Amino acid sequence: MNGTSANRFSPNGVVTRAQLVTILYRIAGEPAFTTDKQFSDVADGRYYTKAVLWAAENEIVTGYADGTFLPNREISREQIATILYRYAGKPAASGTLSFFPDSSQIGSYAYDALLWATQEGLITGVKTVDGTFLNPKTNATR
Repeated sequence: MNGTSANRFSPNGVVTRAQLVTILYRIAGEPAFTTDKQFSDVADGRYYTKAVLWAAENEIVTGYADGTFLPNREISREQIATILYRYAGKPAASGTLSFFPDSSQIGSYAYDALLWATQEGLITGVKTVDGTFLNPKTNATR
């Protein structure tokens, strides 16, 4: 994972969709891919182009219904959980997230992923005076 400039890491900065798939692509050893699937907003030669194509080929990302990937969109906690879950091979998880007061806000596509991510300790709740919340729609930080 690179910094945001030559001398900054920005640990509290937001994570974009392109940044996350690039991190996973590098962790995987930058493997070859054969897909010709192209998102309308992923241009050739960008730092994330190969990572996005690899992630799409391996069904780690699917993009949006309009054919875009939105590489520079900030990624939410439920989206990051979903991408990590798919990267991990969609491992089985059981139980419920009902102990989080905001569990009803989780998108249906992300429920199993967040269940798995919380059980693995990858995503934890955010403690406030009102309780511990999952904040699934809140943007993730680096």
